Amino acid sequence: MLIAVLDLRTDPTDRPAALAQLDRERAEIRAMPGNLDFRVYAARDDAGAVTVLHEWADEPSFAAYLASDAFARSGAVLRPLVTEPPLSRRFSADLIETV
Repeated sequence: MLIAVLDLRTDPTDRPAALAQLDRERAEIRAMPGNLDFRVYAARDDAGAVTVLHEWADEPSFAAYLASDAFARSGAVLRPLVTEPPLSRRFSADLIETV
């Protein structure tokens, strides 16, 4: 499994637009082959912070997402809104248990 965590920062006045864009793409991303989860979080203690958590079955599935129209659309909307370079961390993980 591949887990990707994206942290980005916007001006607090732009965060609703960033969240709305990510929300617009959610259904399409969730329907992509290999997507296990896609969650968007607005930080409670930082009015400009957004975190996106992805879970993918494997690296090829995630690579297909990165090449998708949904990823391109979000990038076109989000790039002008972010105030510093986003930080993306990607992890290879094994599911131990679901309880």
